[in-house]
Amino acid sequence: MTDSNAADADGAGDQQGGDGPDAPNDMELPREAVDEVERLTRLERTAVDENEIEAYESRRDELLDEHDFTSRIRDDDGDDVLVLHPEEWHEDGVIRTDRIEDIDRAVEIPLEGTENPDDWEAVDEHNRDLVAAVRADHGDVHGDNAAMLADFAGNHYAKPMDELTGDELAEFQSEYVVRNAWPTEKQQNVLAESIELVFETATEPVPKRQF
Repeated sequence: MTDSNAADADGAGDQQGGDGPDAPNDMELPREAVDEVERLTRLERTAVDENEIEAYESRRDELLDEHDFTSRIRDDDGDDVLVLHPEEWHEDGVIRTDRIEDIDRAVEIPLEGTENPDDWEAVDEHNRDLVAAVRADHGDVHGDNAAMLADFAGNHYAKPMDELTGDELAEFQSEYVVRNAWPTEKQQNVLAESIELVFETATEPVPKRQF
């Protein structure tokens, strides 16, 4: 169901919809589904075997079909953005703007950051190993926060999360967590500590200006 010919009406959207504490219940695409769609898209983009590429695309489309969504890639000033739309907005592969009653239903995911996106798979593996180490040493709440940071570092900057700068960490806390992550109250209460534990586990100094 990947929609590569849709009109570029999604430009009116503003990143992932559903801001606020009630977002997880309002989101038509669960966070887990969005993360998996993104993961499959990135794997598809870096794969070289045609059968592997088709398998990733097929699984992504099946997952979106379960929620009546479709996907396309938009060129945003040279950077690719994965855009997920409700299927009901489309007719014959083209977006019908008269059917868009709430643009916040769309989900936009930048696929390219400041680093080489071709390195994303190796970066993600590094970040997931670090998440697992934090979880093993410090428990699930810190582990869940580390996983949020891994998503942010890999998806937005294509870099190891223990190489994030102070400004990037500030962006993570003030923008990404608020708009896209929806942490529990327990997670929010220890978020700063979790970030410190990520760097401590990686034996890297915590960047200044992170809070």
